[in-house]
Amino acid sequence: MDTEITVISDSANEAPVKPLRVAFIGCGGIAQTHISYLKKMPGVSIIAGADLRQAALDHMHTAHGVAKDHLFTSFDEMLATVGSEIDAVSVCTSNGAHAPAVIAVAKAGKDMLCEKPIAMSAQEAEGMVAAVKAAGVKFVMGFQHRYEPRSKYVRDLVESGALGRILYVRAQALRRRGIPNWGVFGRKELQGGGPLIDIGVHILDTAYSLIGNPTPVTCTGNTFTWHGNKASDVKSVWPNWDWETYTVEDLAVGMIRFDNGTMLTLESSFVAHIKEDVFDIQIMGEKGGIIWSTSETFSDINTYMMNGKPEFIPTWDMWEYKIRHFVEVVRDNRENECPIEHGFMVMKMLSGIYASAAEGKEVAL
Repeated sequence: MDTEITVISDSANEAPVKPLRVAFIGCGGIAQTHISYLKKMPGVSIIAGADLRQAALDHMHTAHGVAKDHLFTSFDEMLATVGSEIDAVSVCTSNGAHAPAVIAVAKAGKDMLCEKPIAMSAQEAEGMVAAVKAAGVKFVMGFQHRYEPRSKYVRDLVESGALGRILYVRAQALRRRGIPNWGVFGRKELQGGGPLIDIGVHILDTAYSLIGNPTPVTCTGNTFTWHGNKASDVKSVWPNWDWETYTVEDLAVGMIRFDNGTMLTLESSFVAHIKEDVFDIQIMGEKGGIIWSTSETFSDINTYMMNGKPEFIPTWDMWEYKIRHFVEVVRDNRENECPIEHGFMVMKMLSGIYASAAEGKEVAL
């Protein structure tokens, strides 16, 4: 991945651009976030959608003006019926539908964006990679935290060698009590897992991209469920989740070894007895270390241990960057900063942690 992130400019004064006609597979909440940014971009139009829920399709018509004859309850029917009018597709379904949707879009010869995680397992993801490669279409993986301004700052430091050889990375996506009480987040058969695959995937991808995407070779991990699958009267921000269908972990931990010797630990939870929620990364190198959330650095200078912090970091909206990046990759041949291979490698590490937990031993990746 090219570590140079270009600050997004105001599009108001840009020259006319080629049109891009986008369709959606999955028209729920995350799709609405995508659409809110796409509608701000010159030349982009939302022309079709597929969703199992009629209410979601009705919203696409009333809120975004998508013609009723371009709204379908089957993505296969959408691609077969109006595929010739579609330039690119955004896949925003639940995890379990990512693989069939992406493979169908690839076979239809359409470029795409796919939300995280790429699939429910590394095996599914491998089939998606094969389909995308065989079709020769463009695929942008839907991670946004790697595009944050602070991510560019950390990535630049690592790339410059200022931190030296990276020894250890600690990535945490921990909620003290945050089991989603909507959607299918507690159903393993539809999601592939719990917090590890839902929020852990974001912090892992960000950490992985910050250290230059080394090759993972082994991992060990475990998962624990003790709370989410039981009725509870403990008060929380998101009460009354469906505990009877809850089949995922409350807490997952893992350690990954990379081919360059770097070690990374990942901690992710919907439930954990901790002081407060944590979403952060700490990197420790031979010359220095850094905390992602605060941009604080730690090093030794002139025989003293020193702490530092940048005076100024440019800012931009990571979601705007993510959606603009998708548009510019598929329409304008911009270099893809988040290709399918990155999504696959992240899924490979997550699957490795789940496999290690099931087998009770370290596994090779």
